[in-house]
Amino acid sequence: MRVPLSWLREYVDLPATETGRDVQAKLISAGLEVETVEHLGADLKGPLVVGQVLTIEELEGFKKPIRFCTVDVGRANGTGEPQEIVCGARNFSVGDKVVVVLPGATLPGGFSISARKTYGKVSHGMICSSDELGMGDDGSHGIIVLPPETEVGKDAVELLELVDEVLDIAVTANRGDCLSIRGVARETAIAYGLPLRDPALLDVPGPNAFGYPVKVSEPAGCDRFTARTVTGLSPEARSPIWLQRRLQKVGMRPISLAVDVTNYVMMELGQPLHAYDRHQVQGAIGVRRAQEGEKIVTLDGVERTLHAEDLVITDDRGPIGLAGVMGGADTEIADHDPSEEGAGATTDVIIEAAHFDQVSVARTARRHKLSSEASRRFERGVDPQAAAAAAQRTVDLLVLLAGGTAEAGVTEVVAPGAPHTLTMAADHPDKVAGVTYGRETVVRRLQEVGCDVYGQDELIVTVPSWRPDLTDPNDLAEEVIRLEGYENLPSTLPRPPAGRGLTARQRLHRRIGRALTGAGYVEALNYPFVSEQVFDQLGLEADDPARRVVKLVNPLSDEEPALRTSLLPGLLAALRRNDGRGSHDLALFETGLVFQPRDAARVAANLPVDRRPSPDDIAALNAALPDQPRHVAVVLAGAREQAGWWGKGRPADWADAVEAARTVAREAGAELGIRKGQYGPWHPGRCAELTVTVDGAERVVGHAGELHPRVLKTLGLPARSCAMELDLDVLERVGDTVPQAPSISTFPVATQDVALVVDAYVPAADVEAALREGAGELLESIRLFDVYENAEQLGEGRKSLAYALRFRASDRTLTVDEASAAREAAVALATDRTGAVLRG
Repeated sequence: MRVPLSWLREYVDLPATETGRDVQAKLISAGLEVETVEHLGADLKGPLVVGQVLTIEELEGFKKPIRFCTVDVGRANGTGEPQEIVCGARNFSVGDKVVVVLPGATLPGGFSISARKTYGKVSHGMICSSDELGMGDDGSHGIIVLPPETEVGKDAVELLELVDEVLDIAVTANRGDCLSIRGVARETAIAYGLPLRDPALLDVPGPNAFGYPVKVSEPAGCDRFTARTVTGLSPEARSPIWLQRRLQKVGMRPISLAVDVTNYVMMELGQPLHAYDRHQVQGAIGVRRAQEGEKIVTLDGVERTLHAEDLVITDDRGPIGLAGVMGGADTEIADHDPSEEGAGATTDVIIEAAHFDQVSVARTARRHKLSSEASRRFERGVDPQAAAAAAQRTVDLLVLLAGGTAEAGVTEVVAPGAPHTLTMAADHPDKVAGVTYGRETVVRRLQEVGCDVYGQDELIVTVPSWRPDLTDPNDLAEEVIRLEGYENLPSTLPRPPAGRGLTARQRLHRRIGRALTGAGYVEALNYPFVSEQVFDQLGLEADDPARRVVKLVNPLSDEEPALRTSLLPGLLAALRRNDGRGSHDLALFETGLVFQPRDAARVAANLPVDRRPSPDDIAALNAALPDQPRHVAVVLAGAREQAGWWGKGRPADWADAVEAARTVAREAGAELGIRKGQYGPWHPGRCAELTVTVDGAERVVGHAGELHPRVLKTLGLPARSCAMELDLDVLERVGDTVPQAPSISTFPVATQDVALVVDAYVPAADVEAALREGAGELLESIRLFDVYENAEQLGEGRKSLAYALRFRASDRTLTVDEASAAREAAVALATDRTGAVLRG
């Protein structure tokens, strides 16, 4: 919400010395988030005056139309002579009043004006557009043409209110009252301890039988509907400069007088309004739910198919507006266009000021992807008592500015209702804040907000109509606390009981993060939302369990409505984004939850707020949630080791992804099995399947290796990118994190090497497992140090695996015969199980 300080001062007598920054500090202290203070015209320097165009000469021979004008600026130029100016705009004529900037002035952006020769003429200044003056869009897309009655030579800076300060406030979802000058003025008055001149305090005539007929068939969706009629509007009437400038300052574009007035009153009082061309409305105005499949063309020119839950405004023909969101094109206010012969402007209007249900408006706006200034306010809460005052304010302005006549008829349809009343202990804010405010302070602050307060120890509080967010005693306590100042609350650190540090699970996650960071990876935290199309891009099978997702009812983005079942989509997107920005050598990791739907869907119960939930309540809630195991994943691209004087460096490859998995498994104290695999996005020939033994059965917990070229192309990733993903919860379950002291032997080690020739399809892990089992207890370690393939020496489809075996006994020095016997036993078992043959 943009709030001009000049407009705010109309309702609060702020000290003349108070600047926008001062008001910003006060409002922030009161709990409003004032993001910026914009200083309009801060770098604008005159002379900037009103001029009248005397002559226009069309200059020929240039690529674009150029005009040489003489303009009367009165005595502003010191001579009284016409000012000669070259201008390329064509939306003004001889006799028009325009804004002229004279030599010596400076326009916004530091643009200095001086006399200069251009297009063969000397231009002594400029005829200005609204963009050049930093005014925003005025809808003309050209030179500012002022009303004919504007005085020549008048200071245009003052006339156009070019110097001002505008507060930009980020209004939270519960403070719909602050989406208006009235609401912000109320907060300002409270912050400064000054009286408020409420613009909604108007003399409003009561309803009578002569008003325009209105029938509300859905009182739950519309509990108040006020209709007023104004006739005889002048077709030539235009919005005055002050009204246009205020709209521009709050971020709205002037359109036509009737529309501008409704927008102005909406920004002033916070009540959205709509003006109908009376001659286009057929029969009584109605409010009802739409019929499924009904259609309407809204003011943006889009034909929309309505849903049965949409609340609509109707006449005898059907829907003429989406209630609280946008009006229909059939009853649009027509502006007078003198260039079109016979063009009829709207002269009679019906003013609608209604109060619509928040949820209904919010759902309609989201359903049709149609957010408007009106829907933003209704979604956050509009003062229902302001409808009649807003309609009266609109009528008064139309009568004043367009010469209209307000008809005596007043229609007001009101559903029965009562003010919202709460009961609160007088010391409840004290208990919430830990500060003793006292009853008098609590009552005074609640009365400043607009509440009626009665009672002594037990307060009976009637909430004002403009604060629908005050629904329970804690809301009232928050009002007292924020107005007394959050900065006045004492800072008291909580005292945790001794002996409660991090859990074993938390310590494991931190160890894994430190280990990967030490290995050169950078942590990247990604949003858990994905598109279901990403599974096609990753090459997952149609029946892959990862395709079963949990969908959000109200996603942040319709393009990503599901919760992730893998960490890879987010990490690969981060890899692509960083590579596109010039960082080509990347190693990223993430630990986070993935979401897996349960077989039986359950609805979570609403937990009580007046007491701590019982263990059964929490168990029922958890049972309704999806499974959320924690995974760890890494992605790599580019160089793994940089080249330099120390060596050539090397690119990242599948082995680095596998080593990352080993690093994670070591930290978890789990024994990780690694074998050839094939799954989803990984290259079938460069993919490792990662397994652990759970309750005596082998279980696949992840994959690592190089990504498939097709996946790289689809996702726009660097060539030879690699990735790894592991189920961290399973590793934690099977791991043993108890520190094991190394066994240090005093006896020497006996080393034996063995090279075995096997078929190319035989996994090295199977050969190693056979060697380990066959060597028995004397084997201390085994390491694969060479893989060799040569069809001429080994035969087609054969490979050689060379292992280094280390033997050691705990009680003696091994003899050569003992070490050799253990080696031969290992080779024998490997030969029996895998068909291995000793090389050479």
